Amino acid sequence: MTTNVANGVNEPEKIENDAEDIVDPWTVVSSSDKGVDYDKLIKRFGSSQIDQELKDRFEKVTGKPVHHLLRRGIFFSHRDMHSILNQYEAGKPFYLYTGRGPSSNSMHLGHLIPFILCKWLQDVFDVPIVIQLTDDEKCLWRDIKLEEANKMAYENAKDIIAVGFDLNKTFIFSDLDYVGQCPEFYRNMIRIQKCVTFNQVKGIFGFGDSDVIGKISFPAVQAAPALSTSFPDIFAGKKIPCLIPCAIDQDPYFRMMRDVAPRIGFQKPALLHSTFFPALQGAKTKMSASDPNTTIFLTDTPKQLKNKINKHAFSGGQTTVEEHRERGGNCDVDISYQYLTFFLEDDDQLEKIKKDYTSGALLTGELKKILIDTVTPILQTHQERRAKITDEVLKEYMTPRKLGYNY
Repeated sequence: MTTNVANGVNEPEKIENDAEDIVDPWTVVSSSDKGVDYDKLIKRFGSSQIDQELKDRFEKVTGKPVHHLLRRGIFFSHRDMHSILNQYEAGKPFYLYTGRGPSSNSMHLGHLIPFILCKWLQDVFDVPIVIQLTDDEKCLWRDIKLEEANKMAYENAKDIIAVGFDLNKTFIFSDLDYVGQCPEFYRNMIRIQKCVTFNQVKGIFGFGDSDVIGKISFPAVQAAPALSTSFPDIFAGKKIPCLIPCAIDQDPYFRMMRDVAPRIGFQKPALLHSTFFPALQGAKTKMSASDPNTTIFLTDTPKQLKNKINKHAFSGGQTTVEEHRERGGNCDVDISYQYLTFFLEDDDQLEKIKKDYTSGALLTGELKKILIDTVTPILQTHQERRAKITDEVLKEYMTPRKLGYNY
């Protein structure tokens, strides 16, 4: 990581470690069947591990058991989480910010992960959340028409609402619709843009001379929600600290923002980083909505789900039953087991599955059936909730308004 001393903005290199992992906001590729080496990412990004001390402090401060996504290290890295807990202990407010880049009409299973944790954080800490839908980004980076990206944003918003966010504590917005009607948001974009040079944004994001200028200015759009004054209806102009749960590939935006924030009179945003939800074919890359064969969509039927797992889920088992009984399976690379770490909440059951699969007592087909039986009701419940979300309900969540807090 290099630093421009004159302007004070860090310019992280593209993350490419010794094992040839590539991690940036648009590409996640690992050469290892185990996936990205997250210990190396922590060192290269300069973040901090979510250790047992921090997990214990979560429980002490909230009086609630820590969420299994934190307990199991799926959210594994942070920036300044202790400062947020200090804020909460002192009875001072903070808010959550996360987002989604709409690239398909349906979100996939992996997209649920940050929203599941955000819903838990919203409930445990009793805080508001702002959720950004970057339909502008998808229009700039992909061959997607502006109107199509905007439509997908609204479809994705229904999936997000179905996670169970409290209407009185939640504002969801499309960039294409909100930014133009909120002068305060646009002014914050300009404040951020004024602090970051073209050379720096090239160093952070790897932009080249042939990239459209919309890409170069976009990072300020994703950074602006980390400033509470971007939402005058919610925070009434007050400067409130922000916590951003996200996958670690989004960290470059907020490393940039953490350098800029103090220069424009704001506290640095805190972050919680998650690991990637691996593709069905293996952990060398993350699940992508752009490839239906690597992806379990939230709209998939039980039959589609079963077929995808049985046909495509990469196995850590042996080639024959006899060999598997003798040598056991490898949970580090087995996708069915990896998915269970995200969605099976019972720690004891998960540990037994790991023990039985590693010893060879549990076969790959049996492990896949456990995963199918675990995920099928999650999808069905989600689809039932989503079906109840009318356009009127959607409009309520996406209308700029005061939430259930006074600042």
